[in-house]
Amino acid sequence: MPTDEAPAGAVAGSGPVPCRVVVCRDCCCGSPKVTGVDHAAQTARLRAEVLMRVSDCLDVCEQANVVVVQPSAAGRAAGARPVWLGLVNDPDATEDIVAWVRAGGPGVAPLPEILDLYAFAPPRRAKEA
Repeated sequence: MPTDEAPAGAVAGSGPVPCRVVVCRDCCCGSPKVTGVDHAAQTARLRAEVLMRVSDCLDVCEQANVVVVQPSAAGRAAGARPVWLGLVNDPDATEDIVAWVRAGGPGVAPLPEILDLYAFAPPRRAKEA
């Protein structure tokens, strides 16, 4: 199971991380099915700047590449929920995500208007009987 990875240069116990990022891979996201994207560079950029983990398929392949920004404890206390971003297929979008996360992310910093264009409601999974 994937684990959270601290950004490059982070020191354990150096303070709270503002929020976490989950990057979908192992399906359509991060594969040659999404053309013209340097998937490795996108993942490396996020990993270098924010606390992130890579997940298996999040079941929203029509939105590839998918990035989920999870709020910090402070964000959750403010009522924030994870923000799902789809079609994150250009380096500028990745930079916008990095900047938002470093500003505090959901519940702490407002969602930049440009990222609102990528936001979508995650699918509801049917409960198993």
